[in-house]
Amino acid sequence: MSAEDCWGILTQEVKALHDSYTEINRNTAAKTPKGRIFISKAVILLCLAKKSRDADHLQNFVYDQQAGLDPETLTDELEQAVEYVPISDYAYDCHTPQGRAMGRTKAEFFKAEQEALNPFIPGLFDNLIDS
Repeated sequence: MSAEDCWGILTQEVKALHDSYTEINRNTAAKTPKGRIFISKAVILLCLAKKSRDADHLQNFVYDQQAGLDPETLTDELEQAVEYVPISDYAYDCHTPQGRAMGRTKAEFFKAEQEALNPFIPGLFDNLIDS
């Protein structure tokens, strides 16, 4: 469930704890397993983890249901759209040819990305970005 419900890289941590438990018990009798601490830590991490259903929603609503999009008519619908919405300038950053041509730098990119985070969760290196 950590892959579906838990935010961040928690799944890898739980897998590492499982692998450690399995390794420590490789040559141990099933009646006397060792390393319960690995299970306990995994349970605690799963309980404390921020929860998000984003991966499941993406899978169910976008991939499976295609969120109301009909691939057979999508191209026609886009061509018949009344209003053309151009790509906003802020979308062009140091990673695109257009952004580099506009003189966008990595420093500006990092600052803009940081300011756009919503919800914002404080990070370890926030002090390195001049906001």
